[in-house]
Amino acid sequence: MKPSHPTPWFAAITSLLALSVVQPLVSADWPSWRGPNGDGTTTTAKNLPESWSAETNTHIKWKRELPAWSAASPVIWGDKIFIVSPSAEATAAQAEATNLVGSAAVRARQGRGAGNGRSPTTNGPGGQEIMLLCLSRSTGEELWRKQFDRGNEIRMRHNSSSPSPVTDGKLVWVMSGNGVLTCFDFAGKEQWKFDVPAKFGKLGLNHGYGASPLLLDGKLIIPVLHGMHTDDPSYVFALKGTTGEVLWKVERPTDAQRESPDAYTTPALLETGGKKQIVIVGGDCATGHDADTGAEVWRANGLNPRNNGAYRIVASPVVRDGTIFTPTRERPLMAWKPGGTGNITASHALWKFEGQAAPDVPTPVSDGARLYVVSDNGQLLCLDAKTGAVVYGPFDTGVGVTSASPILADGKIYITGHTAETAVVQAGPEYKLLAKNSLDNSWTLATPAIADGEIYLRTATHLYCISK
Repeated sequence: MKPSHPTPWFAAITSLLALSVVQPLVSADWPSWRGPNGDGTTTTAKNLPESWSAETNTHIKWKRELPAWSAASPVIWGDKIFIVSPSAEATAAQAEATNLVGSAAVRARQGRGAGNGRSPTTNGPGGQEIMLLCLSRSTGEELWRKQFDRGNEIRMRHNSSSPSPVTDGKLVWVMSGNGVLTCFDFAGKEQWKFDVPAKFGKLGLNHGYGASPLLLDGKLIIPVLHGMHTDDPSYVFALKGTTGEVLWKVERPTDAQRESPDAYTTPALLETGGKKQIVIVGGDCATGHDADTGAEVWRANGLNPRNNGAYRIVASPVVRDGTIFTPTRERPLMAWKPGGTGNITASHALWKFEGQAAPDVPTPVSDGARLYVVSDNGQLLCLDAKTGAVVYGPFDTGVGVTSASPILADGKIYITGHTAETAVVQAGPEYKLLAKNSLDNSWTLATPAIADGEIYLRTATHLYCISK
């Protein structure tokens, strides 16, 4: 479906959107968008269902209606699920009375569909409140909801609630698409709030803030890679998780032009030489930063070889078994070996893939031997993780346009498309489609979460718990 340089799909800033955690975890937990390992995989989930249906209620343990649609994925700790949502969409009468220009009714009168004509089923951004909801994992019952920001609008295919929460089992942190980061305890009591634009200046991204913090050793790592609507430099900073205190802030320079400085990517953790580094992709390059100080350790260029001024990056970096994978705006997809300092563009490059079906929005996933790549049109490509050689594909999974990132668990790859259809593919060197499943045919952007033998899948209208 997609041309070589497509209109940007920012919904899966999910993709990117979403928050990463790196720390010891209970097996049942899925504490961030990218799961317990921070890379979209889990080794503890077993006996996961391959097939399900909302129409026949097959393998649907429960479903819980949500106030509005969002690209934010659920995160799980113990018996609690945390999920971000706008409030319910305003009615036409409410919109008229309060002049909510983002409402479906007002947008329809203005002749503008949500997301440049690529509209969710609600035709609007949802309500103006941005909230964190806490649900019971066993029943789906809502335990509490707290508003933490206000101001919601369509931002291409997503809205202002795309980043997923992140938790350490005691506290839960959540970012809005407006750059407001808030910390709650598990009872729903607000601990602190940090307004990034108020502290450091306006955000200059073309489509709202989409990156999510990396939770590492009690601190939140937050990238701000922008430039389309600001001359201010890009930067990365760290906050103390318990208090919101700024621990460090460093500039991240780039020569990228126009929209290319913008990135909606979530950082990844790299451990090399006994030290922890933060991998960040965007602004035509990948960089590695010292986790304690934020200082740049290495830089890899070449992510935008033609100096395209519209090469914003959405898909996040992946670190697996000593290899750093850096997606771009489809091409090139590159891999690097760790351990370098300074400019590692030539010295640490492993391979470059410039073929078809490279990812734009969905972040790839790897089992160490292979890299599984999902394109925005739902095609699956498998590459050798060490050489970049094509193992198979691309094959059409049949789920259509896709923004959610693939999840690898129990020897299966789960790929969810915009219409709430999920393809289940056997992991390994040969393509085998195990099943294709449907739910409610509503606007679905969020990456699934997995805990033990259960899959948690968020559509435009509900959160589903899928279990054998």
